[in-house]
Amino acid sequence: MKEILELLESDARLTPGQIAAMLGRDEEEVAGIIKELEKNKIILGYFTLINWDKTGAEKVSALIEVKISPQRDVGFDAVAERIYRFPEVRSVRLVSGAYDLAVMVEGRTMKDIAHFVSFKLASMEYVLSTATHFVLKTYKHHGTVVEDGEEDRRQVIVP
Repeated sequence: MKEILELLESDARLTPGQIAAMLGRDEEEVAGIIKELEKNKIILGYFTLINWDKTGAEKVSALIEVKISPQRDVGFDAVAERIYRFPEVRSVRLVSGAYDLAVMVEGRTMKDIAHFVSFKLASMEYVLSTATHFVLKTYKHHGTVVEDGEEDRRQVIVP
């Protein structure tokens, strides 16, 4: 199971037949394992990693640190759920440190994100404070280097 998950995590386009060949297993067995992993919500979905900077599309990302007051009997979960339901939100994580949640959001412009923080996030009950950090450049995402032209940095040895 772990081997199948690792292969799919590195390339979600792999077919059960390809995975079976790589692992020396039966294709139907691999397909069944994948179906079971999906059913048990171990595999939550598949996605394509896109370098939006190359498309010319207007897109701005920001990491927002959120300090919240936990709710009685549900802790941070209820507030986190309210936050992750907004369409601008790409991820929400409970973190250690000065803030409680790390929230990744996307918008068309910086103004869109500022509006989200001001009118939707900061105004929520139990949200005590926020700190917004705009993403200026992405070097690596989901284990993939985003930059083009990763040059060979080895020193040339001339005899």
